[in-house]
Parts: sequence; structure tokens; C-alpha cells
Amino acid sequence: MTVKTAKEIPYKIYLSENELPKYYYNVRADMKVKPAPLLNPATHEPLTKEQMEPIFCSELIDQELDNDTQYIEIPEEVRDFYKMYRPSPLVRAYCLEKKLDTPAKIYYKFEGNNTSGSHKLNSAIAQAYYAKKQGLKGVTTETGAGQWGTALSMACAYLGLDCKVYMVKVSYEQKPFRREVMRTYGASVTPSPSDTTAVGRRILEAHPGTTGSLGCAISEAVEVATSNDGYRYVLGSVLNQVLLHQSIIGEETMTAMDKYGIKPDLIIGCAGGGSNLGGLIAPFMGKKLRGEEDYRFIAVEPASCPSFTRGKYMYDFCDTGMVCPLAKMYTLGHDFIPSPNHAGGLRFHGMSPILSELYHQGLMEARSYEQTSVFEAAEYFARCEGILPAPESSHAIRAAIDEALKCKETGEEKTILFGLTGTGYFDLTAYRQYNDHTMTDYIPTDEDLAKGFESIPKFPGNEL
Repeated sequence: MTVKTAKEIPYKIYLSENELPKYYYNVRADMKVKPAPLLNPATHEPLTKEQMEPIFCSELIDQELDNDTQYIEIPEEVRDFYKMYRPSPLVRAYCLEKKLDTPAKIYYKFEGNNTSGSHKLNSAIAQAYYAKKQGLKGVTTETGAGQWGTALSMACAYLGLDCKVYMVKVSYEQKPFRREVMRTYGASVTPSPSDTTAVGRRILEAHPGTTGSLGCAISEAVEVATSNDGYRYVLGSVLNQVLLHQSIIGEETMTAMDKYGIKPDLIIGCAGGGSNLGGLIAPFMGKKLRGEEDYRFIAVEPASCPSFTRGKYMYDFCDTGMVCPLAKMYTLGHDFIPSPNHAGGLRFHGMSPILSELYHQGLMEARSYEQTSVFEAAEYFARCEGILPAPESSHAIRAAIDEALKCKETGEEKTILFGLTGTGYFDLTAYRQYNDHTMTDYIPTDEDLAKGFESIPKFPGNEL
């Protein structure tokens, strides 16, 4: 391999269409300790495929349960769709490096170059494809910031499926234009919690005036899917199948870096449920697990919803209404309702079982930031690199800047890679609050968290 010099490495590294991955990489195959299985909440026994079929598409269940197949073929129809916006660019942040006056080399994988504005389309089209292949009428889902709902509405429009979206109420109100994009693509969008479902009415009764959470919206979407013939529920994060589909982010990144002889020392991603972080780090983590290379991984989350940094590693419901299976994950408790911060995609009480197990093994680090610090980094990045980042991605930017400044202090020439999962052009209400100095920070107290922890189900082997 011929290693390029700094001057020879372009601002943007594009792969050719022929270099688009043909297989998803399943990191579970290389994990010696596998993620704990989903449990039936009634029996506390691992869920079988038959028990999952009323909720999920059949082939997606196979992917969810497959801990051993290292590579799973991407259907040709899905690859053809990917070609409309993939491969996505790997960008060298030369301007940011210069502004920071750091010896660090900073790269970011940019996933915002599609109408959905984020990485979410990678899994949306795959899940919609399998739903269509199964002969379903449509799918239901939840969305936080609206990126997943937008992506799924696009995928369903492309394949002729009905799409019902339950959008976290605070985001529904903060981001009216995001919901209009979904409606333009044919989706119905309902603010959650709502009075259109039994579980929504229970949540509203228990938490009057609530701004909602992803856990609430999941409950409503699952109820609608299981009570309507020809529908299944699909999820934009957390589940094994979603991280599998998102592995193309990391695969493309690794291929691009290998072409130029670049090895990242540090890989950073924002973490809410885990889809973009899991996708970015997947093949790099595989090399680490196999003992081929070593990397440092950092998950970055909001201080207002600190699943990794302050959560408990236990089995918990993935949803507030307790209609979903139990997942072993870092959790704040399914009753935890985070403050209405502007990183809507990171307002989930739990974390991906895959990432939770990797973190539990000490293979990843985690840190949290207050949102004013995150938006300070977002503004700094926008002025240097010319892209207005999404609030979620800006958590990773904050950590990348901090690490680059450490390199400035020590003189170390580290190579930093982070995921820029999407753009922030639908988040201008948040940017306005930051610019007007009316944005506030909220960090839950130990007492606040204790209330959420109390909701974690107690059964043998799952005590606090």
C-alpha cells in the first residue's frame, strides 16, 4: 500500500459505486461474549422467533437473532437504492484543524447528503424492503428528532408501503417542518403520547402534560402494529438488526482510509440508542476484537439523558408502556422522561445491547455534555467547515474538538475520526435559542434518576 502524504489527501474522499459494500458486517460474530438475548417479559425466557413475529418482519427477526454469521448479503434492490446517495464522503477537516491549531488530523464521515438528512435511511430502506418482500401493507414506528421518521417515510414511498409515525411530542412541536417532510412522503404523523392508543392514554394519565419520550412513542407504534393486520413495527435504533444495517458506514470509512493509508487512533460517535455509533465503529471494533488492530472508541451522550455514564446495566423494557420485550442494556429506567433538550434523537432511556455489552467489557469509553457546550461546538464547526450539524452529531463534534485540543497541549499527532450523522437545518429553533442565550442546561439529580431506576423490573438475576 502506498501511503499518501498530507498534501495528497483530498478534502473529501469518495469511493466509487463499485466499492459500495455488498455485505453488512455483523460485529456479534467476533464478540466472545455475545449481547444478552431479548426476554419475554412474562416468562423471562429468551424470545423465540415465533414470539417475535407478531411485531417484527420475519427476515429481520433472523438478523436480530443471528450472533454467528459474520457477513450478511445486502439485497440487490437495497444496494440499488443506496446508489442514489452512497457511498457517502469521508472528509478531512483541514479548516477545523487549522482553526484549532492542533497537530491532530481530524476526519468525519458525513451521512447528511440525502433528503432525510441523516444516516437513518441506511436501515429504513432495508427494513421497508423486507416488509414489502413479506407482503405487508405497511409499518409503524416512532421518531425522536424526526430523522428516522423522515427516512422511513421516504423508504415506504419508494416501495409503496403505508407508514404510520409516532413523533415525540416535544419534537413534533419544535420541528414542524420535519413532520411536513414526512407527510409529503405520505406518512401519517401523530404526536406522542396521544389519545389514539390505549397505552398513550395510560401514559397521559400517569404523566399529564408530558413532553413525551422515545419510550412512549415506541409503545404506541407497537400497539398500532400488533392491532392492525398486515402491519409490523420497525425501529430506527437500539436493535441488533439496525446496527447491522448501519455497518455500511464503518465499512465505507475503513475502505476509504485504507486507500490512503490512514489509521484512526480515536473513533467518536454520538450515542442515543446506538445506531450511528454502532455502524461507524463496527468493522474497526471487529479488528480490535480479533486482535488485529487497536483503537480507542468514545460514545458521547447528552448530560440530560446519560444512559452510559449514569445508567444501570440491567434488563429493562425498551418502551414506557411495557409492551416491548426486555433488553439487557445500560438504562435509566423505562419510566425516565428526559428533559426536552434539542437532541431529540438522543432522548432514549436505554442503549443498544451490542454497545452496552462492549462498554461493559471496557472496550469503549463514554462521556456526556451539557447542550450549551454542544451547541458551542456546533457553531464553531459550522463556521470552520461550512456544514450546520444536527444537535445529535454535535455531541461527537464537541468530543472531537476537546481531543484535538488535548493534542495541541501534548503535541501528539493523533488521527481522530467522528461521525457527522446529519444536518441541522430542521433544528433552527434550537440554534435560535442558543444564539439568543435562552438555551438552558438540565442535568438530572441522583434523586431524579432514582425514580427511573425504580421502574426497572425486578426478577431473579436482575436486582439493582
